[in-house]
Amino acid sequence: MITFSIAQWRAWAPGLVSVDDWQAWSRRPVVLPGSDEAPDVSFLPAMQRRRLSRLARMAFSVGWPLAEGREQLPLVFVSRHGETPRTFEILSDLAAEQPLSPTQFSLSVHNAIIGLWSIMRGETSEMTALAAAGDGLEHGVLEAAALLDEGAPAVLLVVTEDQPPQAYSPWINDVPFPYAVGLLLTPGKDWQLSLNSAADPLSNAHWPHALNLLPVLLGQETSCQHAWKNRVWTWQRNP
Repeated sequence: MITFSIAQWRAWAPGLVSVDDWQAWSRRPVVLPGSDEAPDVSFLPAMQRRRLSRLARMAFSVGWPLAEGREQLPLVFVSRHGETPRTFEILSDLAAEQPLSPTQFSLSVHNAIIGLWSIMRGETSEMTALAAAGDGLEHGVLEAAALLDEGAPAVLLVVTEDQPPQAYSPWINDVPFPYAVGLLLTPGKDWQLSLNSAADPLSNAHWPHALNLLPVLLGQETSCQHAWKNRVWTWQRNP
């Protein structure tokens, strides 16, 4: 079991920006209609914004406000599928025997977003990009807790997924819509996360873990459980 506090959090999805938006969605969660909408990142210079994919924009939109005023803030970035739309474009160009863009390739790798984050913020703290399974949220929290235990006063955790191209739909079914969730973790005992094992594989949560956590973040519930394969994660918010 690990303990920590969540000083602040933010979330974004198409049409869901404010706390009130997420309150309404978490009471009646539904799959959002397809959308090309991307979050507002006008706090970045235009030349920098041009390089950002929607996945990167989502990560920056939830992470940047949480990092405001904090120097030397470690970052843990979690995405199961990463820049799938960008890599699909590269593969499509390759199949059509078109010249490949070195810039597109360099921005398609899994740690590209934390590299851009480091450059744009001048951040030199430890940063980690995790390509995790369905319980990537929890593995991100473990990574953040380890950094807190080493003395970091706060750690930024960002979990985000973009809608994969339609060609991948037979294999990728765990992204109901594009979303990003950012958590600013600090030392404390307001929250606890524990792991148990089940003898047999369990049914997965209906929603991605980061979205399933929102009712607890919003104070509608005090705990939740997330199962992935034979791992059972229990989140508890202490009074």
